[in-house]
Amino acid sequence: MTQLSSTKWLRLEGLSVLCLSVYFYSQFGSSWWLFGFLLFSFDLGMLGYLLNPKLGAVIYNGFHSYIGSAGLLMLGLLLNMPLVSSIGLIWFAHIGLDRSLGYGLKSPEGFGFTHLGELAKHA
Repeated sequence: MTQLSSTKWLRLEGLSVLCLSVYFYSQFGSSWWLFGFLLFSFDLGMLGYLLNPKLGAVIYNGFHSYIGSAGLLMLGLLLNMPLVSSIGLIWFAHIGLDRSLGYGLKSPEGFGFTHLGELAKHA
């Protein structure tokens, strides 16, 4: 039996977050059109790379950290705002999808350098 690398564990963790987010989203009864529309909207954070790699990494990581999605989900749950909770779950799903595909938090070196290793085109 082979041991999974830490990168593979982190990618499996991302897949788990994606699956759980989709499941809980389905329990809210929110629109799947909203889910599809917003799922990739968080990638707008990569526009920071048009300015420079360091700022791009900061902005991208802000959009791809579980801190923001967890805060939004909790805010929605505490204030009984289902739309806000739904957006938090979509945000979780987006981050989980990215992490499962190997798109991790970015390094100031450039977009291709992540906490999950270098992206394939940069390796």
